[in-house]
This record gives sequence, structure tokens and C-alpha cells, in this order.
Amino acid sequence: MREDEHEQKGGWAVLGGAHLLNRTAPPHDEDTLALVHVPGLEVTRPATTVTATWRSLGPTTVHVRTAGGAPLASGVLDGSDLWSHAMPAPALRELVGPAPGLIPLCYLAPYPGGYHVYAQIRFHPEDACFVRTTPEPVGAGPVEELRWLQPALRAHSDHHRALNNHRRYFRTHMAGIELEVKYTLDPAPDIWDASMSLLKALRDGELEGCRPEYRDEFQINHTENHLFDVTGPEEEIGYASFIPTVTAGHVLKRKWYTQDAFARREELTSGIDVRPDSFETYLRDQLGLEVMALPPFERVRYDIQCESMRTGHIFGIFLDRCSLLTAPDIVLSQCELEYLRSRSVLDTTDDELLPEMERIARWLGAHLAARGWATEPTYYSKRTFLRDVVAQRPDLSARR
Repeated sequence: MREDEHEQKGGWAVLGGAHLLNRTAPPHDEDTLALVHVPGLEVTRPATTVTATWRSLGPTTVHVRTAGGAPLASGVLDGSDLWSHAMPAPALRELVGPAPGLIPLCYLAPYPGGYHVYAQIRFHPEDACFVRTTPEPVGAGPVEELRWLQPALRAHSDHHRALNNHRRYFRTHMAGIELEVKYTLDPAPDIWDASMSLLKALRDGELEGCRPEYRDEFQINHTENHLFDVTGPEEEIGYASFIPTVTAGHVLKRKWYTQDAFARREELTSGIDVRPDSFETYLRDQLGLEVMALPPFERVRYDIQCESMRTGHIFGIFLDRCSLLTAPDIVLSQCELEYLRSRSVLDTTDDELLPEMERIARWLGAHLAARGWATEPTYYSKRTFLRDVVAQRPDLSARR
């Protein structure tokens, strides 16, 4: 069968008892399964992540089988009639019968040689998210013959610690290293409007193979930063920044680098209980650092979370406006692209991370350039900006 014929066939959402995923009861041949025919959900093939929005499925065929393969019922339901408050809606319940704990188990994408299996990791009345568990297609044959079932359950069992625990399916490559490309916005747009423009472009699929991160597509941050240039010892050179928290205390952000660069070591420490007039003393006495205070600034930042559905890598596109607390007319506005984390349970390497980030950076740069906001990528840091400000305006040098 040709690849395009597989694409035309769409895929299958498999519904069944939650015990088949969490092993709270042993599986039986009499367990009820419902095979819901759905449009192909992969935005790229093969994908790492797929999502289903129930109401967008339209009228769909549902085949009900036992796990042993015996046919029970068939019918046509509208996607919006499948779930009510994350429980089977009346139309689905009437077709399937009293199957306990009925949930989406997985999504099947047909391929030559069988099906790629995507395990369900998030389920809501409106939608669900699935992550691929099969490195190669399994269970060749008509979907109703269920040859894919045991390989799918084995794959889920192999990864159950990640799949059956909230957000454990995330992993981080190059932990402790920040990977970031920046674009200085000049002239700076209204960063809210610019953020909404970027978010809409992602929702509309303008960046091939990418979408906003499932149920975490946009965030707002508004913070103060009290940044110190760390000038020694040599192995500690970089900066230390105190960021007030909503409740009490500060987060201490440390970055280690001698010059602005794409990759920098980064560490965040929460719960630092120190007064602003003692920041410098804390850094010198507690951490043994040689520091120079730079002008504190206010940062307004809008975060767009961009997920590569092909690789599972998630990147932040941050638009920010930084203004000095003592001179609000002095502003740095930037758009930053930063690697955040990866949604995947399959063994992966770092090999695809940098090429995917470079591809997204090219798209982002073209988006910004087309609107006259930025032309070239840069690594220009907040530390360098504040150094430049003090060099031009010594009267703004911070005093502690």
C-alpha cells in the first residue's frame, strides 16, 4: 500500500478501560475496546506528539470489539458526542455499553508495516494529547484484527513510569545549559501585539511541523531584576541576578560566561531570603564572588511555547521589554528563542535538537524581518546592555 493511501485512511483513537494503562486490574479478552476512526492527526510524519480535538472529528465510525477480537457493535457518532466531563457521553455509552473506566488509550497512525502507536498522556472533555511509543510500526493488518494491541500495551508498560505520571514524559537535553538566540527589536513594536501575531502564525501552521505547546501555549511574566556583573574568581565569571517572587524571598539566577554566546551554563536557586540592600554582601560573603552592581531593571515578558510535533522538542519564543527602574526611558526590547524541554519517551539523542532550533530560528527571523522589527540574530545579553548603559551614563551606575 502506498504512503498516500495510508494518509487518506486517517487513523484510529482507541478507547478502553483505564486499567489497561495503569494495571489496576489484569487485562481480559472480554475487555471492551472502541475503535474510533479519526482524520490523520499527525502534522508531520512520523510525529512524536499528536493532539485530538473531539468536536473537530465530525461524524465518525466506531467499531466496538472485545480485546479478544469478538465484534460487539458498530455505529456512527459525532466527535462532539463522545465525551461529557471526560466521561462517556450518552451516545457513546449507548453504543459501547457499561465498560468501566472508559478513556482514550492510544492513537494509531497507519504506516507500511502496521501502525505507529501514540499513548494518551493528557485527556480532557475537549481534547487529548498522545506521545509516540513505537520506534517502528507494529501490528500489520486491518485495525479490527487487533494485531497492534499487545505491542501497544507492551510499549506502554515499558514506559509506564513516564506515561502514567503527570509531566514525567518530559525530558531535558543538555541539562544546566541555556541555548538561546536573540533578536534585538529596533524599532520595538508593542510586544503584546507582536506576541499575538507570532502565536497566531503558530496556530495557523505557518511554521511547518510545529504548533503551540499543548495546553501551555502562552505565559505572562512581569518581574524586577537586580543584576550583578560577576568579575571573579575566573571560573565564576558571568552574572548573578536576584528576581523577587510573588510570596517572599528571591530567585537567584546565575549564568556563567565570559562573552555573549549561544550556549551558557545556567542555574536557578529559589527561596533566597535576603534583603535588597544585602544582595552584594550575600554574593561576596556567602558565595565568595567578586561583583559589580549594575542598574536594576523591570522586565515585561510574553512567552510563546512552540512545540515541534516531529521531535517533541519545545522552545520558548519570548518577547520582552526591559526598562531601568531609575531611568524608565532607557529600554532594551528583544525576542528570544530558547530551548526548554522535550516531550518524548523514546530514546533520543541531541542530534536533532540543534538543527530543529536552527530551522525555527530562521523562520522566526524571517517573521520579524518581514515586519521591520529585527534583521539579524544576536547573542546580545542583558549584562552587556547594562554595561553599555553605565559606560554611556556613569550617573546610572547602581549603588548598594
